[in-house]
Amino acid sequence: MATPVSSGFAREHATFNHVWAALMLEELYRLGVRDVVLAPGSRSSPLTMAASEHADLRCHCHFDERGLGFMSLGIARGSQRPVAIITTSGTAVANLYPAVVEANLLGVPLIVLSADRPVELLDNGSNQAIDQRDVFSRHTIFHHDLPPPDTEIKAAFLLSTIDQAIDQQCRTPGPLHINCRYREPLYPGTCLMDASDYLAPLGRWLMASKPWSDWPWGDEQTSTIIPALNNEWEAFAQQRGLIVVGSVGDLQQAQQVVELSKQLGWPLLADVQSQVRFDPHNLIHFDLALHDERFSAELAKAEVLLQFGGRLISKRLTQFIAQQPWQDVWLVDPLPQRLDPDYCVKRRLIASPADFIAALPAHSEQSPWHQLDSLQRRTSQLVEDRCTTFSELGVCHQLAQLAEGQLFIGNSLPARLMNMLGTHRQTPLQVFANRGASGIDGLIATAYGISCTCSQPTTIVLGDTSALHDLNSLALLKQATQPLVVVILNNDGGSIFHMLPVPKEGELLERYYRQPHGLGFEHAAKMFGLGYAAPSSLEAFMAAYTQALEVGVTLIEVNVPHQQVADDLKALGAAIRGEPREP
Repeated sequence: MATPVSSGFAREHATFNHVWAALMLEELYRLGVRDVVLAPGSRSSPLTMAASEHADLRCHCHFDERGLGFMSLGIARGSQRPVAIITTSGTAVANLYPAVVEANLLGVPLIVLSADRPVELLDNGSNQAIDQRDVFSRHTIFHHDLPPPDTEIKAAFLLSTIDQAIDQQCRTPGPLHINCRYREPLYPGTCLMDASDYLAPLGRWLMASKPWSDWPWGDEQTSTIIPALNNEWEAFAQQRGLIVVGSVGDLQQAQQVVELSKQLGWPLLADVQSQVRFDPHNLIHFDLALHDERFSAELAKAEVLLQFGGRLISKRLTQFIAQQPWQDVWLVDPLPQRLDPDYCVKRRLIASPADFIAALPAHSEQSPWHQLDSLQRRTSQLVEDRCTTFSELGVCHQLAQLAEGQLFIGNSLPARLMNMLGTHRQTPLQVFANRGASGIDGLIATAYGISCTCSQPTTIVLGDTSALHDLNSLALLKQATQPLVVVILNNDGGSIFHMLPVPKEGELLERYYRQPHGLGFEHAAKMFGLGYAAPSSLEAFMAAYTQALEVGVTLIEVNVPHQQVADDLKALGAAIRGEPREP
């Protein structure tokens, strides 16, 4: 353990390993880290003790490193701050890989502090020893392999290494990896060691609160420069335009996009990740309305496209965008990534929506050029008519209306259904999804991490296979301090494959794609101490969900036939296209 002094950094520590660990955690704190997530382990003991003894760091624990990585992802996304991850050596580190991949694609600032063996314990049969150098390959924005702590290596080296890593992370948001090699002893002995002489060259840092390096940090950094837009914008804005909103994390910034749409008189098509999907100004059911040739033809009158954020969920919308002969396409997103899968973008602006809109010249509000409202209302009425039964469509449609606080949407079918369905809302709803790699792993853990950053209820809606992938993370949910609801759409396997052009003959679809499992979640809820409900009607679901929003943690299992959602979507699409009902 470290012995604190009346003020400033402690001079006495359990071992010299602990000195280095404490220096690292203190510097990370000064650089903005407030949350540390830890898995159990022996080699990581110096880091674990340093984190637990830091008075201003919040520590979160999980026994499963795979879930731990996704919980960290959720905390970082919800808090909009970097989060440090501490693991022991070996496959514990490798289990973070899926979360690191997702963080890299979404630009989420994770800081992996992996404990490791010294080099003399590698390649000789030593226990729990693997080559951890650059284990995440090209999925981190910074990697450093630290030497074992040594009094001959200046403390300033360690602090400036941390500073360099965070500076890189500020410039290019994403995960970074610092591999920390420790020789024994890893645990405290009978007395503390005095590190005063070693720490003395740090001078004022020991009593200060600023990082070691005098570099620009966070908001002070001006790495994103928006070019002068006046001439280009005037020509762009005079044409018929369309605004599409993809993934935007900030509700206020997304609302500025809505106001820009009103001023320009351009239609707004907002993805469920946009934070304004349910805004009254958004063409709410555009994904389904694209089945209607009249709607598509009217939308196709747009000459230019202005898109905020990438990673659109709607395949019909992305196909529409790819097929249009645009005069010009601008894409605004703060991440320095291409985000242009169909290569339509002609001007890529690396900026937040707020910075981009603030740089635009003033312009008066224009009248809408389109006649889309009546066509959209026709589709909306058909959606309302088809979402009144107990089905995945009916449940997702109701969730979009009833959810409060935060909604985390699983990948595969739930993301697509929530993007299609719902109605306009007067109250805002913060929506999250892991749409970087769009994997089905770690979804429960990510949502739990997000819930840790909010004082409102959190709802998770995901499929049964996704829930099975992350079953261990149900253990986290009992720690929730606000109501948390897990809605599992159990259609017994990957029913999305009914809607994909996979081979349908023989047993191929069932055995190799859908893979039915025949499992339910009642006993899982009981095992992890969660409330449980399995409604059998839409009314019962609404009652169970409304009650679950009030208190505690509840798992609601929605059991539906595996073919139902494919049939329902097929029938809804046919109705929108004006095709006669099948007998």
